[in-house]
Amino acid sequence: MTSAGSTPVFDAAALRARAETLLQLHHREEPVVLPTAWDVWSARLIADAGFGALTVGSHPLADSLGAADGEDMTLDQALEAIARITAAVEIPVSADLESGYDTDPAELVEKALAAGVVGINIEDTVHSRGQMRGGQEHADYIAGIRRAADAAGVHLVINGRTDVYKHADDFADPLAETLHRLSLLEQAGADSLYPVGLPSEQELSTILEQVSTPLNVTAHPERGAIPEGLTLPRLAELGVSRISFGPLLQMALSEQAAQLLGGWNEQ
Repeated sequence: MTSAGSTPVFDAAALRARAETLLQLHHREEPVVLPTAWDVWSARLIADAGFGALTVGSHPLADSLGAADGEDMTLDQALEAIARITAAVEIPVSADLESGYDTDPAELVEKALAAGVVGINIEDTVHSRGQMRGGQEHADYIAGIRRAADAAGVHLVINGRTDVYKHADDFADPLAETLHRLSLLEQAGADSLYPVGLPSEQELSTILEQVSTPLNVTAHPERGAIPEGLTLPRLAELGVSRISFGPLLQMALSEQAAQLLGGWNEQ
């Protein structure tokens, strides 16, 4: 990595190396835990704790910038903050870029790589529309990201997310719809799959039986994984490959900070 003024510049070889490291972490016997950062301080905290990679979450990042989650900040604002994180740590960084900010896949990949990102999380809830993409439409968008990354010579690690369970009332059979969308994402070239909001261990197990691509679940750092507060050993036993915290690490730290500060409030 070099620097042009205050803007970090990542060479292709460094990006390829970080991307390959991130990809390999998804194919171990035990799950890779990717704590979620939102600024340089939190990213360094995670790296110093010995984690091999991290994610940048859209929700905590938006909070740190005084914006709302759901693409209230612009893509350039998000990537400017993310670039400071990728420049500050030596471990691979995956970034949650929501639904892609209505950006063409080639442009999105170009900007993400320029910011030092080697993994990308893309969901199927399009915030500018206030609705989800269709399953094939989302898969086509993911396939476009894969093609653009391949053309750039960097294996950007794509985490394909679906929000079916967040909108379960809109589907007659949320599990069937989730499996359909995950299958399309596998065919589109996603490196990991992220069905958020799973309601039970049984549905998680069913999905794990049906997919061959590494699966991502959300966890609270103190209370365990969602669903049902599953422990790290249990997630490994089930076959989960990737664990991230979303906004929950920031929320847990906020709760602890409130307790620390409470005794100093004289009002």
